[in-house]
Amino acid sequence: MPNTSTLTLAVAALASLTAAAQAQTAYPLTLENCGQTVTFSQAPQNAVALGQNSAEIMLLLGLEDRMAASAFWPNSVLPELAEANAEVEVLTVEFPTLEAVLSRQPDFVAAMLTTLMGPDSTVANRSDLEELGIPTYLSPSACSTTLDAGDAYGSRGDLWSMDLLYKEIEDLSRIFDVTDRGEALIEDFRAREATLRAQFSQTEGLTFLFWFSSPSPADDAYLGGGNGPSGYIADLLGGSNAIRTEADWPAVGWEGIMAANPTVIVAAQVDRNRWDLDTAETKIEFLTSDPTVSQMDAVRNGRIVVMSGAAMNPSIRTLYGAEQVAEQLQARDQQ
Repeated sequence: MPNTSTLTLAVAALASLTAAAQAQTAYPLTLENCGQTVTFSQAPQNAVALGQNSAEIMLLLGLEDRMAASAFWPNSVLPELAEANAEVEVLTVEFPTLEAVLSRQPDFVAAMLTTLMGPDSTVANRSDLEELGIPTYLSPSACSTTLDAGDAYGSRGDLWSMDLLYKEIEDLSRIFDVTDRGEALIEDFRAREATLRAQFSQTEGLTFLFWFSSPSPADDAYLGGGNGPSGYIADLLGGSNAIRTEADWPAVGWEGIMAANPTVIVAAQVDRNRWDLDTAETKIEFLTSDPTVSQMDAVRNGRIVVMSGAAMNPSIRTLYGAEQVAEQLQARDQQ
């Protein structure tokens, strides 16, 4: 008759095998994604990621050997992913052509924005790819906006949350049959999110302005909208977005920005090298040297912080951006 320790080991082994079996994806896999039904006959082996977020999620899931290419990178890849990313071809840091995407013979295409894969996209419509037998996936964050006439990015009536991102990680990990990796990644992000919220639970009165970029100082500034990822960062750090508009990417003149009178200005570092004011350095130079803008309370009080521009898109980088801002705010408070 087996002893107690032997039975315990047997039960533990059975539980482990059962958990492993449950974690495995059963194909064909059918998912509901942004109002469409997508079926996968097997795990993708030659995927194209349209957008930094789609690419970085795949890299965090350890899928570089199953990625054919990526495109659209507002910022450089996370340092810890640089080695893995070097194994994946970057088609362009801007919007690729459909021809460039198809030349890589993808068996799956994931996109982070409707401008990369949507009805008005200059790259591809989902139906373009699906007619070729290529399954697609669009970030839940991208299709959670209400599209307005003339606004490709849309607006949000409710505050964006990481729950949409967790859904994306879960779906992609199931598609690629790496559910255990997805669960571990989500657990890590949830813990980091909770840590930040606890650290700033006593903070009151901060209002944040998130400046992505501008073609020139004379042009309107492209800002993070009230309910987008920028608003989420402000809320996570115990404050609110100084820009109340529901549009994800409002363009606001400097008179309007000064009227909003934020207590903290977040200058985005954008690495794409399209406009002079893409870099945080040039933004700060303008903020501190312009005779009028330099008189804003946030500028005079030295409350300008730098954050990756990619964090202003709904993405994994949003949490990293919140951590960047938190670190700088805490360092200033300790001075």
